[in-house]
Amino acid sequence: MRNNLIAANWKMNGDTASNAALLAGLRLANPNRSCEVVICPPAAYLGQVQALLPEMGFVLGAQDVSAFESGAYTGEVSAAMLRDFGVRYVIVGHSERRKHHAESDELVAQKTKRALAVGITPIVCVGETWAEREAGLAEQTVKRQLAAVIHANGHCISEIVVAYEPVWAIGTGQTATPEVAQQVHALLRAQLRAATERSDRMRILYGGSMNPGNAAQLLAQEDIDGGLVGGASLKGADFLSLVSAAG
Repeated sequence: MRNNLIAANWKMNGDTASNAALLAGLRLANPNRSCEVVICPPAAYLGQVQALLPEMGFVLGAQDVSAFESGAYTGEVSAAMLRDFGVRYVIVGHSERRKHHAESDELVAQKTKRALAVGITPIVCVGETWAEREAGLAEQTVKRQLAAVIHANGHCISEIVVAYEPVWAIGTGQTATPEVAQQVHALLRAQLRAATERSDRMRILYGGSMNPGNAAQLLAQEDIDGGLVGGASLKGADFLSLVSAAG
């Protein structure tokens, strides 16, 4: 049995006052929920959020991690540094970083490896653009992206979380239908099954404009185990609705 996971990706949003107000509103979340909730603020606010989360029963996540262990890499944040702040999850390979920072499949695989080495669970993002889907390359794209991570991490692959985020549905208001999302999630599950005997316990999240109106249908699919939530995570009532839908 896989418990759902809802991860809030605040992206580059927030300040100390609005962060505190948002988290104060989230204290209304059902303490008896079965799903796990992860909050991923910008790195500058990890300390603030870390101090506020324990009483809420949420866990701390980060939005990125360096591919390097330590050294002369100005501006980078290492996995060990994230662990020092109590970070338990980290997003790697988000489509915005693949696009704006030219992150390759190999770099994403290396970041995954760094996180796993210090006991942080990577949320590995995969997903196709609209052009790739239109060209019939959606399945090939997500399988290639995940294959790089599997190849680099071997038997440790069972310790990751995968997030399918169709690039064309991120921040656009468009959402993959539950049937289309399930089709890709099932494909990824099969790929993981070929790589590890523990695939059935691994969680695969949907990311791409999940909101209170579509969450229940998406989460009802057999291989969708939660959501990586962007815009809706910045609205307290909306995020609480998603947490409730996830159990």
